[in-house]
Amino acid sequence: MRIALLHSRVRVEERLLLDELASLAIDHELIDVRELVFDIHDPSTWTRFDAVIDRCIGQSQALAAVRVFERFGVRTVNPARVIEACGDKLTTSLLMAQHNIPTPRTCVALDEASALAAVEHVGYPAVLKPTTGSWGRLLARVNDRDAAEAVIEHKSTLGSVQHSVFYVQEYVQKPDRDLRVFVVGDRAICGIVRHSPHWITNTARGGVASVLEITPDIRDLCARAARAVAGPDGALLAIDLLEAPGRGLLVSEINHTMEFRNSIAPTGVNIPRRMIEWIVESSPNAARAHSTARAAPFDASPSDGTLSTATPSNAAASSSPPRPRASLIEELKLGPWAAFDAHSRTEVA
Repeated sequence: MRIALLHSRVRVEERLLLDELASLAIDHELIDVRELVFDIHDPSTWTRFDAVIDRCIGQSQALAAVRVFERFGVRTVNPARVIEACGDKLTTSLLMAQHNIPTPRTCVALDEASALAAVEHVGYPAVLKPTTGSWGRLLARVNDRDAAEAVIEHKSTLGSVQHSVFYVQEYVQKPDRDLRVFVVGDRAICGIVRHSPHWITNTARGGVASVLEITPDIRDLCARAARAVAGPDGALLAIDLLEAPGRGLLVSEINHTMEFRNSIAPTGVNIPRRMIEWIVESSPNAARAHSTARAAPFDASPSDGTLSTATPSNAAASSSPPRPRASLIEELKLGPWAAFDAHSRTEVA
């Protein structure tokens, strides 16, 4: 089996995935999307791959590349329909409502005046979000009409596509935390509780992670949400849940290019290995192409094995000497990434 890992920058998550591909002796290449040139009339260069894993930061780049690979008959993880469904908060909310999956009350408006009416229809406090974006950026909680008018005017004046749709949600009076559940296929494999005194609990904004018990209710809700955005085959997803007093769990957002570096240590689960195992095992030709390299039963404890010395055919994929199999995960537990700027997502040391 041959897998391509598509990226726009190699972050900690991509390094962990590469470690697991090498550990499982899976032939793979690291492809920088910024260097790609596709001849849409000639798929021969790309049909050597059995699967492509999308790890691009930019959604527009990811969608364009994934659509080409799909047109060429190459399996993509996640597929374009999942990127579209999860990358746009409005589409996610519409799918949740369509499938009767509990989610915060949401209104959408397309003009400054109707946006204010949408906020007042939802009621104060309300939350305005861009329909695209991540890491808790550009969210605004408005507690009264004056605040709503100011935020709406700013969004209108900015004039970008990102602000042309007014996506308004109720403010859920959750405890000082929310839940993130990691889903492989349609199965919740682990989760974290993100604690913060601030109403935005993302770890990129300072939230602190601890392990989440995956209850039957959480497992069922996440399976339903995964199938709603990905169909029966499922996908690789991170599903954010809110605990609403008197209502139970609500699906807040679904992330199609999940970040997991801050979740391996608290959960004790080797998330990147589970991701790679699922890609291999769900491949149409898995039994034939991977019969000699199938992973052993999952063990959350680090392996004592070492990485293969083979490097991807893309020379940029690995210029450093092989590292011990578990070193990156152990480093994450020991906290060497304190010099990682979580807001800009760049390694500063």
